Amino acid sequence: MSLDKILAISGKPGLFEIVTQTRTGAVVQSLIDKKRITVGAHSNISILSEIAIYTLTEEVPLRDVLKKVKHKENGEPTSISHKDGKDTLEEYFFDVLPDYDEDRVYPSDIKKVIQWYNLLQKNNLLDALESEDDEKDTSEEE
Repeated sequence: MSLDKILAISGKPGLFEIVTQTRTGAVVQSLIDKKRITVGAHSNISILSEIAIYTLTEEVPLRDVLKKVKHKENGEPTSISHKDGKDTLEEYFFDVLPDYDEDRVYPSDIKKVIQWYNLLQKNNLLDALESEDDEKDTSEEE
């Protein structure tokens, strides 16, 4: 499964997987408790593949940031919690992405990245980060 099928919904905790699309929105399933809900087109939905993190020079796609976390943690859950203090979170994120823009990337953003990484890891969806690159390489060669 690719990050194109994983959503963050404003006001709802965790991440959601698209089950099916409807005329007025979509049916999604929570990665936390596997409950299905319907979200309307009016909901504030973010697709993970379209999210990027600001650095001092460019915007880095979330996929690349998650891959760096995966590499740092050897595919295991993060060594810190998303509930840790601001200084701990910033220090950890500085190790992952040394040139992130501290003025535009807030501690709440770092918390989300860590929480999302752990959810993807728990649901064995981190391999999608690698397979998406393979698909892109194949399509670029054609």
